[in-house]
Amino acid sequence: MKKGLALTLAAVMTSSMITAPNALALNYSGSQGNEATFETLQEARISGPEAVKDLETNQGKMYVSHPVLDGYTEGTTYVYRSPNLFGGRAAARLNTNILVFSDKHFEDKTAAQEYLKELGVTDLIDQATGSAILVTPADPEAGFGAADQKNYYALQTAICSQKAGGKDAEGNDVSYSDAEYFGGYGYIYAIGIDGGATFLNNYIAGSFDYVSRIAGMLLINGDMDSISRVASLVPTYLVNAPESVVEKYKAANDVNASDVTAKTAVYFNQELPLQKVAVALQEKTEAEHIADAYYDMFIKAMRVPVVQRGLYTAGTPWQGYNFDQAPYSLCDRNAVIAGVTEDGIHVIRHDEERFAEIQTEGGEYLQTWFEYLPEEVLNHTAPAGSVPLILANHGGGDDPRLFVDEIGLLELAGKERFAMVAPEHQYIGFTRTEDGMKEGILPQALPELVKYMLETYPELDASRVYATGYSMGGGATFRGISGDASLFAAAVPMAASGYVPTEEEAAQYDTLDMPIMLTTSSFDLAGAFNQAAGTIAEGYQTQINLYLGFNEMNSIDFDFDTYDLVGFEADRTVKTTLNKEYENTTWYLNNDAGVPMVAVSYTDSLVHALYPEYAKLVWNFAKHYSRNQETGAIEYNPFVD
Repeated sequence: MKKGLALTLAAVMTSSMITAPNALALNYSGSQGNEATFETLQEARISGPEAVKDLETNQGKMYVSHPVLDGYTEGTTYVYRSPNLFGGRAAARLNTNILVFSDKHFEDKTAAQEYLKELGVTDLIDQATGSAILVTPADPEAGFGAADQKNYYALQTAICSQKAGGKDAEGNDVSYSDAEYFGGYGYIYAIGIDGGATFLNNYIAGSFDYVSRIAGMLLINGDMDSISRVASLVPTYLVNAPESVVEKYKAANDVNASDVTAKTAVYFNQELPLQKVAVALQEKTEAEHIADAYYDMFIKAMRVPVVQRGLYTAGTPWQGYNFDQAPYSLCDRNAVIAGVTEDGIHVIRHDEERFAEIQTEGGEYLQTWFEYLPEEVLNHTAPAGSVPLILANHGGGDDPRLFVDEIGLLELAGKERFAMVAPEHQYIGFTRTEDGMKEGILPQALPELVKYMLETYPELDASRVYATGYSMGGGATFRGISGDASLFAAAVPMAASGYVPTEEEAAQYDTLDMPIMLTTSSFDLAGAFNQAAGTIAEGYQTQINLYLGFNEMNSIDFDFDTYDLVGFEADRTVKTTLNKEYENTTWYLNNDAGVPMVAVSYTDSLVHALYPEYAKLVWNFAKHYSRNQETGAIEYNPFVD
């Protein structure tokens, strides 16, 4: 029998990690609910503020188009928006942007729209959800030049300024509408045709701030000045490119291997295969080349900004918005098309009253969740009890689908064949009452969601259920495992707000253990990392000692003078480099049996942001643990692949 614990610790929370409702907020959408539109850029600037002002979290704000576009050359750029764009909270980051650069001249909007249709781009965007932006030269007679590079900077700034704002001429606070109305974030792909390809080669590829935000490029024909270079790695698909251009993109992507078929010659980096250059070997129509580049390259890559704002960006009046940094990290993507990924992970949305009896004092309950199920679960070909399940909790203001994608869990699920359930829990973690902020219903609702999944899908393995989440989702992870620890074999709260279980919840640990890893980074929020001191914060120190006690291990008297950053001597320390970019260190503390039960993982240089490499940290920790369904004991297997 495990020793009981007296809970004398106070919960340490960071307000920016926690959000609570002002009013009842059921029926989550995450969609703008719009019809398809085709407009000039100037028309889109006029339409945007009215279209986004009533989306969730936008109400009460004054919206305007981004002033960086005020000097943009009129009549040169067109915007197609698919139906039902993602929107509200941070959901617009799920929108795809395809930028098409062509030196063709169009007499009117109808001709421009017909051109995008002929290229097949509007069909691709309808399938993906997002916008296609057709850019033509500022000077049609001279073709693309320096003025178009200025326009490109303005367009990039407007597209990437998600939830950004400033002051109007009268000094009023304003928010910018363009990023939500037609912009994006991590799924930005560029297509250059003829003079448009030459423009991308000479004016965009050579600028680190520009090219390192693009997740994939297709260049059809075009040339490149001999003095020009490619400033950053970028997946590139080349059609009829001179050999000198091919070599420059190969050098930028540091390729060291090749795969040649009748269709393409693909040159790639063996360590990071996303760094690739594909050279088309067959004559095809422009539309066919676009489809090949989109399905073979674009949807397999995404970009995420994870470093400090302002890094390697142009010093203009518009510098310094939240996602204004370079590079955006290039990461694997597992795109969802018609509800399923290429590798057979099906996404199923649920909006139900199943858990309506568990309510906050404000009347909120768990109504919406997303299931991510390998096809072998849905078609019942997986053996019973063979597929692990991860409870994936989004951060404050995020969309569950956004979290699963940007944290890297969706891509990893395809490789490792685990299932996930991602609840929409924005307003059920806390409730605002006349007496102040009160705890919500996560300790009750999240275990019920897990039980529902296990009962509904017998292929899921009840002994291998794991919980994770980022920021507010890390706090939700603490609450979920506290609600019923017996359901979970391990937990990984990331950049998390803290939680101290009630006495009743803590009593579970008289007989149960809980393997747990806490993650943080250099520029994390104050509840997880103390940036001034360069150490884990008091909130994390509290959680570490709490779970050491739950696991019948000795508490720590933290000594940061002797032990940098974490303040304790670890039983094992592992240093790695994530995505060949950022150094990560993980410290493990073992119980008397030599099993690592409490760990802390720290990534250097990163801000408080979702990063696809974090999913690998989660899985590489959690996969070694299972919970015996008869005894409740944790079983540790260090040899799991």
